[in-house]
Amino acid sequence: MAFRLSDEQRAIREAVRTFGEEEIRPVAREHDEQKKYPADLVKKAAELDFVAPSIPVEYGGAGMDVLSATIVTEELWRADPGIGSAIGSRGFGSNMIRKYGDEWMKEEWLTRIASGESACCSCISEPAHGSNVAGIETRAERDGDEYVIDGNKMWITNGTVADVAVVMTKTSPDEGHRGITAFLVPTDADGFETEKIDNKLGIRASDLAEVILDGVRVPEENVVGEVDEGFYQLMDFFASGRTSVAAQAVGTAQAALDAALDYADEREQFGQKIGEFQAIQHKLAEMATNVEAARSLAYRAASYVESGDDQMATQFASMAKLFASEHAVDVADEAIQVHGGAGFVTDHPVERYYRDARITKIYEGTSEIQKNIIADNLQ
Repeated sequence: MAFRLSDEQRAIREAVRTFGEEEIRPVAREHDEQKKYPADLVKKAAELDFVAPSIPVEYGGAGMDVLSATIVTEELWRADPGIGSAIGSRGFGSNMIRKYGDEWMKEEWLTRIASGESACCSCISEPAHGSNVAGIETRAERDGDEYVIDGNKMWITNGTVADVAVVMTKTSPDEGHRGITAFLVPTDADGFETEKIDNKLGIRASDLAEVILDGVRVPEENVVGEVDEGFYQLMDFFASGRTSVAAQAVGTAQAALDAALDYADEREQFGQKIGEFQAIQHKLAEMATNVEAARSLAYRAASYVESGDDQMATQFASMAKLFASEHAVDVADEAIQVHGGAGFVTDHPVERYYRDARITKIYEGTSEIQKNIIADNLQ
């Protein structure tokens, strides 16, 4: 399947790339070293429709299709994965609100997320349950016309900066994945507490937290979708989420390749630029091939997600995430090798790309989980 971007999609790529080069890259190292959340850049990105670009126009969003949104993610991460994550994750959970939420949820929250005023977080993983979503232990028990939520969520992006959370809970504890319900929970609710996690290997400009829910009360109208249908609702977004991570990996790998190309063209040894040595040329050639192959898989996955072909979207999203994430780490590793000793210190960005790329092999389903999914779809 070949992809020819439309004029609008090429314009989107150019706009995000310009924003990345002019606004993100100059401060990327500072935000990484200081573990500083880029609130000012989030506001600027929102003004350009780069925050949650898939939110419909009627709620203040750009209404982009999946491939266009994939391009936005790729270019933000190409500028800097940490800041790209902070901007690109502002709408985590908003897809659930958009598809299954009541109209009041959409009017109140989608508009605020699209404008950059508010962030959303998606509370799924727990200390003992990552890949095994069906095993979550957070409980929501009915009490009159309210639900009382108790539990502990871990590795929650936007945990300390979000104004609202989509929280996955067990409402029928003995029913496994058939007993999960999603709730819309304002983060200023009594009993909603967060603890920032800032000892991360990479994407340090992005917010990460543990979330503790201690007797949090929400009205029954805060159920997102249907009671006990949360797992099936969540499944609708596995493919789009994995496609997004594939785009993150492509952007990171492209940034590492760009840096390696620039360094190979300026560094001299033995009286010539190192980019003229065949050993370096072969490294760069393999890196570029892997980046382009990953990009093609990511775009193909985006096209299947957009088409509504669930089986093909599931298969290619997992293939794209697996291939792109594994090779992003490899490409970043080779970029360090091209730099030699200079790549091992923070004077050059490739060591940061190497650290940042590593997360793409873990979240939204580990590489091992993706292999299981791909194998199941081959039968």
